[in-house]
Amino acid sequence: MSQTTANRLHNSTSAYLRSAEHQPVDWHEWGEEAFARARAEDKPILLDIGAVWCHWCHVIDRESYENPEIAALINRNYVAVKVDRDERPDVDARYQAAISAISGQGGWPLTGFLTPDGRPFFGGTYFPPDDAMGRPGFRRILTAVAEAYRGRRAEVDRSAETLAQAVAQAEAFRAARGTISAQILEEMEDAIVRQFDMRNGGFGRAPKFPHPAAINFLAERYQVTGRRHLLSVVETTLSKMASGGVYDQLGGGFHRYSVDERWCVPHFEKMSYDNAPLLENYVHGWQLTGDPLFRESAEGIIRWTDEVLSGGERGGFFSSQDADISLEDDGDYFTWTQEEVRQALSPDEALAIELYYDVEPVGEMHHNPAKNVLWIARGFTEMATRLGKSEKEVEALLAVARTKLLAARAQRPMPAIDRAVYTGWNAMYSSAYLEAGRVLGREDCRAFALRTLDRLLAEAWNEERGFAHRLGGARLEGSLEDQAFPAAALLDAFEATLDRRYFDAAVRAAERMLSLYGDEEGGGFFDRSRLAAPLGGLEVRRKPLQDSPTPSGNSCAALVLSRLFAYTGENRFQERAQATLEAFAGVAPQYGLFAASYALAAGVHLKSPAQVVVLGHAGDPVAAQLERAALDVFRFGKAVLRVTPEILTSNTLPSALAATLPHVPGGTAQALVCVGGVCRPPVTAPAQLKALLVPDAASSASS
Repeated sequence: MSQTTANRLHNSTSAYLRSAEHQPVDWHEWGEEAFARARAEDKPILLDIGAVWCHWCHVIDRESYENPEIAALINRNYVAVKVDRDERPDVDARYQAAISAISGQGGWPLTGFLTPDGRPFFGGTYFPPDDAMGRPGFRRILTAVAEAYRGRRAEVDRSAETLAQAVAQAEAFRAARGTISAQILEEMEDAIVRQFDMRNGGFGRAPKFPHPAAINFLAERYQVTGRRHLLSVVETTLSKMASGGVYDQLGGGFHRYSVDERWCVPHFEKMSYDNAPLLENYVHGWQLTGDPLFRESAEGIIRWTDEVLSGGERGGFFSSQDADISLEDDGDYFTWTQEEVRQALSPDEALAIELYYDVEPVGEMHHNPAKNVLWIARGFTEMATRLGKSEKEVEALLAVARTKLLAARAQRPMPAIDRAVYTGWNAMYSSAYLEAGRVLGREDCRAFALRTLDRLLAEAWNEERGFAHRLGGARLEGSLEDQAFPAAALLDAFEATLDRRYFDAAVRAAERMLSLYGDEEGGGFFDRSRLAAPLGGLEVRRKPLQDSPTPSGNSCAALVLSRLFAYTGENRFQERAQATLEAFAGVAPQYGLFAASYALAAGVHLKSPAQVVVLGHAGDPVAAQLERAALDVFRFGKAVLRVTPEILTSNTLPSALAATLPHVPGGTAQALVCVGGVCRPPVTAPAQLKALLVPDAASSASS
């Protein structure tokens, strides 16, 4: 293949695959064509799984896949297949499990060697072209694997079969059944807290990832138990992340993770699936504490999302922003030399920025030691002392300086944006925007979320097959997440608007989820639809439990079903939620931090979702105060429903909810808190309502 000739990836819908269209490797997309060729020619398959935002994926592309000699070696001995992990999470999940079992680690790029029927027998992640960094060179591996395939075929086939069986057994959770009880929540709480980093916030050691579901779980446990140390974990983690370099101090939004324990130096890509749940975390942190840093961080995520990931008037959120412009830089768009700061600012402004963000002649970036990651190194009180100004003057000076730096940064080439619109991630973002819209009073967020959900219903929904995975291009079959996340977001939209069409759409999505993905015998849900075309390769029936990198599809599904039961009283929803949670109850505590969304779903199921119904005429100031009070309180899974007399008599409310409300005496504005079909007596004062939502657990709990 000529290096100037575009390969098969030229017309792909994936930006990641199109970025390899010029490579001399004879790439195939994942599909039967590649497997048929491998069988016909009796060649092993070289599988590359990566993403457009992945730095080391671009490195292996340049070093190896763009190298004519290595490409010739691949084309001679292999059928080469390239997969975008964002487009094919089903393929990625199975081969990550397999390659992790082989090499002890996963990640991207994932490099797998498969038999012609798609079973892996060897692999790893990034390989340098030649022996380096303690890693064997790709040339040597390609030659050795090809020789092993030709000369030791029986051994290769045995390894592939053994590995396929091990992956199938691990992914099915056949021996994971258990009983749902409050004890599970205690065990999960303990497992997560034991990993808390008291000095730096967050969980575990470097590299350090945010764990939004764990933050939500501990926040809810604090509200239930009053254990003060749980609030400390939440506050410390949110504060340290928001003050670190993992948060873009100028543009807003969070980078994917930090390479160090202090949240200082990030991997600079920004993902929609990270920022959506982190937005919810900071909204919840604001509800819990009133800390202005948490609100500012939430507003910063919204600002960056609107500017970078927004699909415009049609709605929709793009999937990611890359870390780099080229392989020669490492976050250069986001980082600063001291000289760059001084060129953009006045001397007073530059001094303030240098002190506040720890900008020095030698920064944190190894590829360019002069480059500094911006992170908050000192507070306004110390800044005021150092600069001889008042704290308000310091705050104003920094605000002006940040605006100038952001304008200067805008003159740099911006890292690429992957404009793919994925259904599940858009649903997550819609839920987060609806939450921010109500709690922060951001009508723009509410409106954009509703436009996005309307677009998903119009462009991704199919009555027979449910939601597709992606908008645009040929239909890509949806995953479990693509059904569960939109069902949850549609319920959120109903709660925000009381527009019955969103509730009915949520029910339809749940029905398709139950019929196409559910395991009626074993409980829980598989990640692929029973109508999906054969996967090829590892035909493993997989039930996702872990939050990696998004919340578990099974946990979200259970939560959706519990919410639907609360609205409809239909026992089948409750029974399937129970069966889903029981399917993993025997092992969930072992996963701890990585099953936090399971713990959230179990907690809601055990107590039933709380519904706060605020009754009163439209425009009634007392009703508005009651609604505001309900929105100001964080309780996970809580619904706030603003019901006017017109809505009450319209017969549009879900059946179980409608059956309760007509018995409420009319007259003045009032609020009811209903849990499990039982409503507490109406209250008319905001303080009374807040007391019902958060009983004084702190008075009886130890700190």
